[in-house]
Amino acid sequence: MSRAEALSFSVLFCVLLRASGFMGNGVSFRRKVTLELNPGLKLSNVAPPEFDLLHVRALGENDTLHFFLCSKGAPAVLLVHTNSTESSVQVDWPTFVILNSTGGLRVEPESSVQYSRALVFTRLLEYDDVNNTAEPQDFLPPYDLKDFAWSDLNSTVDYTFHAALLCGKAHSSSFSNGSLCLDFSAFELEGREEAWPSLLHSANSSQLRVWLEGVTPRANQSRFSLELQTVSEAGFQDRVDVQHFIDDEYTPSIFQVSQWVSSPVNSSSVRGFVQWKPIAYRKLVPMLEDATPCRNSQPVPLTPPPPSGLISAYFTHNPVTSGINVSFSLAEDPFYGSTKFLSWTILIGMGTPPSDSFSPLVIGIMAVGLCTPLALIVVGGVYVCIRKRRDQQLGYQPIN
Repeated sequence: MSRAEALSFSVLFCVLLRASGFMGNGVSFRRKVTLELNPGLKLSNVAPPEFDLLHVRALGENDTLHFFLCSKGAPAVLLVHTNSTESSVQVDWPTFVILNSTGGLRVEPESSVQYSRALVFTRLLEYDDVNNTAEPQDFLPPYDLKDFAWSDLNSTVDYTFHAALLCGKAHSSSFSNGSLCLDFSAFELEGREEAWPSLLHSANSSQLRVWLEGVTPRANQSRFSLELQTVSEAGFQDRVDVQHFIDDEYTPSIFQVSQWVSSPVNSSSVRGFVQWKPIAYRKLVPMLEDATPCRNSQPVPLTPPPPSGLISAYFTHNPVTSGINVSFSLAEDPFYGSTKFLSWTILIGMGTPPSDSFSPLVIGIMAVGLCTPLALIVVGGVYVCIRKRRDQQLGYQPIN
């Protein structure tokens, strides 16, 4: 590359860096988020249910996102996207409270529904890693989450910060002092939490922080995996994509993100996603020394749909189900019993998943590193030209 070409490239790169800095400070679109617990429930018409249904309405300029969190059976999060700002939720509570009932939940008008997908937490898997390989095998009897006793959402819903905490216990002595918790958050606009892994969220996504705390392991070398299933309308297919990047400022040592996406059959366009960074933490306050990797299997088609009351109530026309396992830790990592804590964070959303770009800090470092030499070259060139022109005006003649 010639000096002129290198100079042109440097100028263009600095301009792009500056432009990206301005674009990074832009304000993304905003949704109006409201929460409602057990919408439409009248206790005069039905006995108090043994579960809760949280409805989150995220209103856009010309569409609406409906999120549902429910603890009937296996806990699940349902996302429904409509192209109307007037879409509403209808719950037939006498039907909904019945075990394995169908058709108790609708979003109306049904013609406004553009996309629906649910994520279900079906089983917690524990295995005895006697060889310290972190290869899931020698499984102990699984914990079926549909059989857990789940907490009352009414005491944990935060209507100001659009959050709710759902915790469950197995009917087992291992859970006498432990629990599995799902910490749900919805968002009005783009941003990220300060705590690692600091996932970038948008107004089209919600977040679940999942943690297992205080559970007594059933083996000395116990490790855990989660079994997850997604459910969507017919005509969609699932895959897990991995996106790589070069900036690890927000999650140190992690340079990739995994995305469990849903696309129409014979199309690569993404309609919905579950996104996470392949990292979990062994303590409540995430620190680098307490980080442990996580791995996932590839999605496999499953039948029948998972045992969730939310799924059977909403999906009534032959839905498509797929599942994956997410395992935590690598070989030689400390076992679960070392801290009795494990946390993992995911996003659930509609459309294209959020994508990290260069952070302002990285942009600043690159700008200083690349643009400062350019500035010195330009200033030096200008000085030489001015000096040469002045010498010519003075009539200076070189001495032979």
